[in-house]
Amino acid sequence: MGGFVHEVQLAPSRVAACVPRIPFKLGQPKKQIVPKTVERDFEREYGKLQQLEDQTKKLQKDMKKSTDADVAMSKSAVKISSDLLSNPLCEQDPKFLEMVMALDTAMKRMDSFNQEKVNQIQKTVIEPLKKFSSVFPSLNMAVKKREQTLQDYKRLQSKVEKYEEKEKTGPVLAKLHQAREELRPVKEDFEAKNKQLLEEMPKFYSSRIDYFKPSFESLIRAQVVYYTEMHKIFGDLTEQIAEPGLTDEQREKENEAKLSELRALSIVADD
Repeated sequence: MGGFVHEVQLAPSRVAACVPRIPFKLGQPKKQIVPKTVERDFEREYGKLQQLEDQTKKLQKDMKKSTDADVAMSKSAVKISSDLLSNPLCEQDPKFLEMVMALDTAMKRMDSFNQEKVNQIQKTVIEPLKKFSSVFPSLNMAVKKREQTLQDYKRLQSKVEKYEEKEKTGPVLAKLHQAREELRPVKEDFEAKNKQLLEEMPKFYSSRIDYFKPSFESLIRAQVVYYTEMHKIFGDLTEQIAEPGLTDEQREKENEAKLSELRALSIVADD
């Protein structure tokens, strides 16, 4: 990623927030320090990385929510089948017990495959997203240091210009020389920081494709394997519990008839 990724980490900031607070108004130099085209290029490249940072964090958060929901769903399904097994109904109806046992087996198989899928996604998708996000604080710190150096550069350039405009007396020339000596290392420092960021930010942005491609391929494979197994599991379950000759509509009518019989009992009849 280049030099700036090794900077000390800082909470993410934005271009406007990178400019340090100045307690008094500094004189602005008349000389154009950074060409407008260069500044536009810088803001464009950094803006793309800010968007990438936001998207990476959002994707990481959404993937975590998705896996948490998957785990909760499969655990709930296992609990339901387990509760049914302990229901007194199963003791009285061997056929019903057989169906619930088949359901319980299917739910446990589903939970097992789901956990494998979640572990795979955690390892190959969520963790890489988290590691990628951890690089942005270093980038933001590098940008902040560049902005701080730019402010120093402007301040010292303005100081030089002030002495250049004065009458060239001995003391003024001495101060002008001193101001130029102070300006030179700051100018060189800014130009080095600016050049490094302008070169490395596009490289960093371009690296996202090669970095994330294996993760998304792994995500797709994990989903394919999981849903292939689910098709098998629920196909087997359907064969075990299906009652031939009854459609969904017929089952619904049968349930309504039995419910009507229950409602006819005096203990549930309306007063």
